[in-house]
Amino acid sequence: MKIISNLFLTFILIFLFTFSVSAEETYKIGAVNAIRVLEKSPQADSARKMIEDEFTSRDKELIAEQKKIKELEDKFKKDRAILSEQESSKLERDIISKKRDLKRKQDEFREDLNYRRNEEMVKIQKQIIESIQQVAEDNKYDLVLSEGVLYASPKVDMTGLVIEYLKKENNP
Repeated sequence: MKIISNLFLTFILIFLFTFSVSAEETYKIGAVNAIRVLEKSPQADSARKMIEDEFTSRDKELIAEQKKIKELEDKFKKDRAILSEQESSKLERDIISKKRDLKRKQDEFREDLNYRRNEEMVKIQKQIIESIQQVAEDNKYDLVLSEGVLYASPKVDMTGLVIEYLKKENNP
């Protein structure tokens, strides 16, 4: 225990010595709210719209298929009493088969949508990181913090600068 406290004391003394030596220099520190940048960037908006356009037709097809299955179920419930046992079994198997196919298509749709969304997010995140770095260099920041920042005063918050940079990049 004594060794740990001695190490801790040594660490504090080294830190204070280093801090007092370098206290004469000033550093420009910035903080970026990456989530806000992602929400407000035109690149993210265009990616969302592109993905929506890409998947709208498949979504409509799935909805139409759901309606057809619902109509078949309603028909089955209504006509069950007048159908022969063979016709009733055939229609019931057809409904079960269509539901199974629909579920498989919906799962594939969700997987494809998530894959495309993640693919676009990786591109946008890379672009945001590059933009943060460029804004930091242009504005001569020494240190930029992002995730894990609980508070950043408006004086060091450079989120707006990054969003503006991304808007300029989107409209050259």
